[in-house]
Amino acid sequence: MNEKNIRQVLEIEKQAHALQEKAMREAQEIPVRAEQEAQALLSRARAEAHEEARKIVAAVQAEDKSKDVMAEVNAKNSEFETLTKKNFDKAVAFVLDRVLGKA
Repeated sequence: MNEKNIRQVLEIEKQAHALQEKAMREAQEIPVRAEQEAQALLSRARAEAHEEARKIVAAVQAEDKSKDVMAEVNAKNSEFETLTKKNFDKAVAFVLDRVLGKA
């Protein structure tokens, strides 16, 4: 072989070595990037889960509050009905007295 061919072979070997080193560096970076992407996905998933949980808790609290309000309304209605029944007899007697001319 002549000197020119030897230099070409050495240059090709040098380039091949450089490509091999570059490939090794990139191969070492792949797990790091994968870990970073996995952490980012986990963070997003946690944030979405927390938001969904917050919405569910808010809905449950609103439902509980609605139940409390309904119970209060029902209690007030019962009181009103009791008062109405209590005063109904008096009202009928009053109207009858007025109609019969006793009042």
